[in-house]
Amino acid sequence: MKTLGEKGEKDKAAAIELAGLLRLLGIEGKREIELEDVELSIGELILQPSAATVATPRVITPPAVLAPPKVKPTTILEAPFTPFVQEYPGQIGEVKLGATKSEGGSRGKTVVIGGAITPAFYLFEKAPPHPPVIAIDTFDMKVRLPKAIRMYVEEFWGDPAAWAKIAVDKWGADLITVHLLSTDPLIEDTPPAKAAKTVEEVLQAVDVPLIIGGCGDPRKDAEVFMKVAEVAEGERVLFSSVTLDMGDAGVLEGVAKAAGKYGHLVLAFTALDLNRAKELNRKLYDYVPEDRILMDLTTAALGYGLEYSFTIHERARMAALMGDSELQHPVLAGTTNAWAARETWMKLGPEWEPRRLRGPLWETTTALTLLLAGVDVFMMMHPDAIRTMRKVIQQLTSRGKADPHKIVNWVNARIKGEDEHD
Repeated sequence: MKTLGEKGEKDKAAAIELAGLLRLLGIEGKREIELEDVELSIGELILQPSAATVATPRVITPPAVLAPPKVKPTTILEAPFTPFVQEYPGQIGEVKLGATKSEGGSRGKTVVIGGAITPAFYLFEKAPPHPPVIAIDTFDMKVRLPKAIRMYVEEFWGDPAAWAKIAVDKWGADLITVHLLSTDPLIEDTPPAKAAKTVEEVLQAVDVPLIIGGCGDPRKDAEVFMKVAEVAEGERVLFSSVTLDMGDAGVLEGVAKAAGKYGHLVLAFTALDLNRAKELNRKLYDYVPEDRILMDLTTAALGYGLEYSFTIHERARMAALMGDSELQHPVLAGTTNAWAARETWMKLGPEWEPRRLRGPLWETTTALTLLLAGVDVFMMMHPDAIRTMRKVIQQLTSRGKADPHKIVNWVNARIKGEDEHD
């Protein structure tokens, strides 16, 4: 680094050289010099402005930008949406209930269920080949019924043939369920032959397929089912139901053999357990063709475990679609279990009124929930609940062509009689 003295001597020498150069050029004393084609080489240049020449910087504030006025939207922005379409390796098997004369039976029509290859009502993937159907319950004896139902059946209460005819002609039943409750050893202990005679009478009264319900006693149900299977040979009736308890009692094999021999179907009932459902189906495969088996995974009513029923049905459907062959059977739901709920008939506070509508609402809500889980057959009782379910099914399977306002018209239905439970 050079000292200040060295810099001063050098500057003085440069000034002398510059003065001599100016004299040689004849421009000594000139205040302005104009040079052309000159190259200057400067080793070190120091610029030091005086305080007077330093300008104070000005801060320029940009003008304030006013926010645009708020305007309420008048339309919804449109955006394209393409649903994800998935293909599933499994499929629900098809099952035919009932048989016409040409098929060895006497039914005027048959009912085909199942065949789904997507979850329930995934219409954007593929519409189901067969819509869900409704079976209306009848009984072979006078059973204790809430007034909301009894008011519709008092004229033929205890006459299952007349009850079945009204259910078909007036309420549009796709199937009829005949519950042979009188066969219960603790009630009337009706013999199998008499129970079979009741089934014959219902077969003559209506031309839709039948579901034959037992009393719940494994041994007695087995005796009744085997006798009815023989009497109704070729009619493709559905026996409701066969259980693992029948296997423990040693009678499951007899019922399954009779159903297979005489061309009928069986409803495999298990209590909210898919592993037991698969176990029961495996036992039935030895005697009954797979296309003659339906499953009942248990129906719990609204407020009494409906969420468990929904979950087990949904799990079964998804497992079947993903390839579990032991669960690829159509499903039946006993939605009339809703009437076992106290809220359907019990007198409660004014916020629960009118009581005459509470029961139908309970049955309808139970059925609609399981409809979305993929149930194929619904056992029902109340005419207004049946009517509502049918309209909702039509709406869901019509791809939006039905009028949704008509679905709720049943709420305005006239209901006669006193609102009380006997």
